[in-house]
Amino acid sequence: MRKIKVLVACGAGIATSTVVMRRIEDLLQENKIDANVEQIKIAEAVSKQEGADMLISTTILPTEYKIPAITALGYISGVGADKLDKKILEIAQSVGKEG
Repeated sequence: MRKIKVLVACGAGIATSTVVMRRIEDLLQENKIDANVEQIKIAEAVSKQEGADMLISTTILPTEYKIPAITALGYISGVGADKLDKKILEIAQSVGKEG
């Protein structure tokens, strides 16, 4: 399985994305998925999506992306976090098998 690149975005690229980034890093590591997780501002997502495998955002997605994009408000609210984990792992395992 190849190393994947995950973008984690929030409005300002600081507060909520830091919490979510740590959760994603732990989730991927626990499931033995080699990943580079990068914290960004949502405004940077369009320009940074090239070469990335997935976008996880704590804010509403303002546009469509070429890569799988997930709104992860459940990690902040705690509601549906287990479903988010499952969805993220499915995408990570799928893109990790490519290339």
